[in-house]
Amino acid sequence: MSRVARGMKLVAEGLDFPTSVAFDAQGRPHVTESGLPFGGRRPGGRVLRIEPDGRAVPLCDEGLRQPLNGLLFHEGNFYLSEGGFPGRISRLSPDGQRTTVLDGLPGLGNYHTNMAVLGPDGKLYFSQGAMTNSGVIGLDAYELGWLKRLPHNHDIPGLDIALRGQAFETEDPLRGEGHRARTGAFSSFGAVPGDGQRLKGSVPCTASVMRCNLDGSGLELVAWGLRNAYGLLFLPDGRLLATDQGADDRGSRPIGNAPDVLFEVREGRWYGWPDFVAGQPVTDERFRPVRGPRPEFVLANHAELPVPERPLLEFAVNAAATKLDVIPAGPHRWAGHVLVALFGDEKPMTAPRGAKVGRSLARIDLSDRSLHAVEIGPFRRPIDVRVHGGDVYVLDFGEFEMEPDGVRAQAGTGALWKVSLDML
Repeated sequence: MSRVARGMKLVAEGLDFPTSVAFDAQGRPHVTESGLPFGGRRPGGRVLRIEPDGRAVPLCDEGLRQPLNGLLFHEGNFYLSEGGFPGRISRLSPDGQRTTVLDGLPGLGNYHTNMAVLGPDGKLYFSQGAMTNSGVIGLDAYELGWLKRLPHNHDIPGLDIALRGQAFETEDPLRGEGHRARTGAFSSFGAVPGDGQRLKGSVPCTASVMRCNLDGSGLELVAWGLRNAYGLLFLPDGRLLATDQGADDRGSRPIGNAPDVLFEVREGRWYGWPDFVAGQPVTDERFRPVRGPRPEFVLANHAELPVPERPLLEFAVNAAATKLDVIPAGPHRWAGHVLVALFGDEKPMTAPRGAKVGRSLARIDLSDRSLHAVEIGPFRRPIDVRVHGGDVYVLDFGEFEMEPDGVRAQAGTGALWKVSLDML
């Protein structure tokens, strides 16, 4: 059980499923609400300025796609990562005027356009989630509270791939009871690619980190094969870190016991998805699922691809590592360590029922790649963490649990907390 730390303060409450926190030039916190219509909340994302008395004042609350996943402040403007279909990155002025920076990003799938960060080269780096759990569209789309539909879009490779042409069979809800559908990797629902069929890598693509100029020009691939790199962080030395959420034991190609991981993202590398988890092949006995047979490879040209990257460390299976920040240089005993929010499992959707994991903060010592619990709270679903002005701000998504019959969520339960860095 986490404890309420001495000196911990509730900055704002009553938020509707918030996802990101950022600070403007005056040091004022701003928060994005995802816009997901859980618990009766109206659809559509919002950007809120948090006043000193805790009031949440809307800066922009119209025309934003959902889920609104990221918020970055740079040179007087905010940059918003909008999921939805299609995904989009927008620039928001201090008076609430929105300008499209980059549109037409992949959408209508399991995951979305995620957060953007500013690189040392002055470019926007952002992550794009996969459309599927493990490369194949399946009925698990109905279990995702933010999707709940078939058909949805298939994945787009960032590197040139060849497919093995397997067919994954499932019930076909589009034709009614008793009908079956056969679907292949990187294909529309009900379509099976030929054995050896080749697909060219393209941009934009899914399961990737990409970058562009601040005006959206010059879009290019940085790295491919990160299933859902929800959190990105540039360290002071220029290295780019990503939390990548592991595949689930669900769908047409379930993968068991896949951990979330922390990667260093390096240009031109392959991070293994959909055939490797944490640098290990999905065929390893470790990843045998409960809900299906041991997975086989879907790609036929591993030898043509870069060697799959290995992670810096692994989180607990289903911990749902989200966003992260670094403790700056200084006298603090943990200077240079990284804090990460662990959103927590979504069982029984992502895996069979079992012990709850996550719903907490963790600290990473990069010098020895060790992971340490941070025993503060209470948090329902921490999703973002920011170190600012000697304090640690933790954004809590709010009440959100998966039940056998769907999502149980309560609007207005999100909150922004802060605690002095010295109290950790």
